[in-house]
Amino acid sequence: MVTSLRAGETELQVRRVVISGYYGFSNSGDEAVLKSILFALEEEGAQEGVKIVPIVLSIDPAWTSEMYGVEAVHRMRLGEVIRAIRSSDGLISGGGSLLQDATSAKTIPYYTGVLKLAQLLRKPTFIYAQGIGPVNRRWMDRLIRGVMRRSAYVSVRDEGSAQLLGRIGLPRERIDVVPDPVMGLPLPEAAKPLAREAAAAGGLGLGAAAMPAAAPGRADAPAAAAEGLPLVGVSLRHWRKDGADLARVAAALGALARSRAVRLRFLPFHTPSDAEASRWVIEQIGDLGASTAEIATSGDDPQHMLLEVSRCDALLGMRLHALIYAANQSVPMVGLSYDPKIDQFLSRIGIKPIGTTESLDSASFVVEMARLLDDPAAWRAQHQQAINQLKQEARMPAKQIAKLLRLNN
Repeated sequence: MVTSLRAGETELQVRRVVISGYYGFSNSGDEAVLKSILFALEEEGAQEGVKIVPIVLSIDPAWTSEMYGVEAVHRMRLGEVIRAIRSSDGLISGGGSLLQDATSAKTIPYYTGVLKLAQLLRKPTFIYAQGIGPVNRRWMDRLIRGVMRRSAYVSVRDEGSAQLLGRIGLPRERIDVVPDPVMGLPLPEAAKPLAREAAAAGGLGLGAAAMPAAAPGRADAPAAAAEGLPLVGVSLRHWRKDGADLARVAAALGALARSRAVRLRFLPFHTPSDAEASRWVIEQIGDLGASTAEIATSGDDPQHMLLEVSRCDALLGMRLHALIYAANQSVPMVGLSYDPKIDQFLSRIGIKPIGTTESLDSASFVVEMARLLDDPAAWRAQHQQAINQLKQEARMPAKQIAKLLRLNN
């Protein structure tokens, strides 16, 4: 499948690469992973003299093709998947939490099956910044071990994932621990000049005035009064079936809203479920005092959600990618942990969760959010070096894969 083309005076080797992940499901975090991978492959490929042409496995290939301008095929149609892999020069699996059995017993067999199929067709396979685990069914270890051992390159997004792969039999020296790809996602081009102006003026966001506001004490009618309030982003998801975790979040946010005037902007990363969780929490908060609450429209493009997060003065994140977006834009944050991946990411920038789905103290939450809102510069001074390091390392898998594809004539 190897061809070449000329770009100016430089001859680029063309490589078609299938990308397997949780794509086309209207999950902003996973779409951000895909967009970040596409950006990185294009830029790092060009550095290596390779033009990488992606073919994305998606549940909604028409939408994926329109959104990203790439070829896409249906991930559940075996014939299409086989033809795509046969026409390719390799397969990338990732990123995201693909190899885990917490959400379904079918997840690991599917993703390892796609990898195994590529390997049977004698295509090199690459593991791109995956989060591995939890794996509760021990018989699945064999599926993971088999495809990992035969992969040309393996990278995971945290040390816990590397340790899990080591326990099931993959040599540790074969595993790169890298940041989530979304740490390298840029703002939309049109937003960059505004972001630079805001940063020069002493802040990293674009300002609440760029968004519709809500009236004090309400979560609906727009009013200019909300525009000058500190903007607190909130990213929630359903987790506990009894809703006790979201009830504790509502109590904490209510305490914050009544202690000082803030603008709570709920950011749904997975629609429609996150929007439903947000509406429920707003109803539970009740009296907002002089504060406001509203729910953002997420839109399809993950860069738009990154832009939303960049505008925040501080953020409470339950979704992993809300926290990653905040780090990407150096927005002070607190995290609510429902999964070890939250703790592992926060630890990489020197933060501990403010609470979990089992425990959240409203008083402690209010104190911490006040600290972030009152002195964001101190938070950035403490964590910026670690954030910069993660952003730099986020491109490593793309660089390594481009290099391997160039050498694979």
